Amino acid sequence: MSLKLYFAPGACSFVPHVLLEMSGAAFEPSMVKLHKGEQNSDDYKAINPRGQVPVLVNNGQAVTQIVAIVLHLDQLFPEAGFLPTEPMARAQALSTLAWMNNTVHPTFTHIFMPQKFSDQADVQANLKAFNTQTYKGLLTELESFVSAKAPSAWLSGDHLGPLDAYALTLTRWGSIAGINPSTYALLWAHVQRVAADQDVSVVIERERLQLNLFKG
Repeated sequence: MSLKLYFAPGACSFVPHVLLEMSGAAFEPSMVKLHKGEQNSDDYKAINPRGQVPVLVNNGQAVTQIVAIVLHLDQLFPEAGFLPTEPMARAQALSTLAWMNNTVHPTFTHIFMPQKFSDQADVQANLKAFNTQTYKGLLTELESFVSAKAPSAWLSGDHLGPLDAYALTLTRWGSIAGINPSTYALLWAHVQRVAADQDVSVVIERERLQLNLFKG
């Protein structure tokens, strides 16, 4: 099995990056520098015509979209316990993963890249302000997932998994948007616990990430 992950530092590709590190399998991490436009190069568009990360290439075949990649890795490495196997617990974990990806994630995109949604400066400013307030509420909802678990539990069960890695990413993005993560004490404590994991810390180091970018 030959595995290659195309990732961008700090992007949602952090989630499969963590899972691959946790799997113990050999894989090639390949950095895509979004700020330099490498995602728009002909070579990269040949791999993913949408010009997005992450992309997982397994034996020459590309898998795109984070939910699909997570499910693929869960099937490749069932012994890792990335997702629960009990049907209802699995459905609930996938529901949360989809919510993170289709609701929380695009809300941040409206803050970080409002130019994707309007070419008018005043509209961009309104998009950024409105979605920052929305994002605060979504972090509160994310914290409720943490509080529903025992202090020693992970978000999807007995093992650290994609929900925990995504929670770290989304909380870190909040700090970029000017939201102090310490405002969400339970969530921030959980994120720091995730970051302290040996495999997660390897990925954080490889991507050269600062966990909290809030500037008060």
